[in-house]
Amino acid sequence: MNKWLFLALTLALSPVPSFTQGKPVLVVQVFTTGTDVVLPYDMKQLQPQMVAEFKVLLGKDFEIASEAPASPASHVYTVDAKITGWRAGNAAKRVLVGLGSGRESADVAYQVTDQTGKKVLDRSDTIRTNFASQGAGSTGTLAHPLATKIADRIKEAKIK
Repeated sequence: MNKWLFLALTLALSPVPSFTQGKPVLVVQVFTTGTDVVLPYDMKQLQPQMVAEFKVLLGKDFEIASEAPASPASHVYTVDAKITGWRAGNAAKRVLVGLGSGRESADVAYQVTDQTGKKVLDRSDTIRTNFASQGAGSTGTLAHPLATKIADRIKEAKIK
């Protein structure tokens, strides 16, 4: 296993320490799916991948964790998301219609709540896989674009 992948997974799955750096904590919950949504992925793999992605995208401004901190931090935010729709990619359509069309996509509803349960961000978006990752067969094809979209929305909302 690549040592960087091993390090990222180890950090993502390690117990949550008490945070002392003064940064707000962003807790990434396990993503869920709507009752009628069937994905060809193991959703249990998505949370550690999202934690690792958020550490890269938002780690400068937030401590990223998969569980709430053991001791209270100044600000704790929680990301919850539900995949409400999924469409498989279509390589033939990409060839006939053009680059970018026919990519795998997911509809996702997500919110960020503060430690009191107040929603500070509530959005729905359609996420498309990266073109080069089509057919990779893992949640990684959606983890990066999902994390990028949600991280961008968190930055736009100026959550601190």
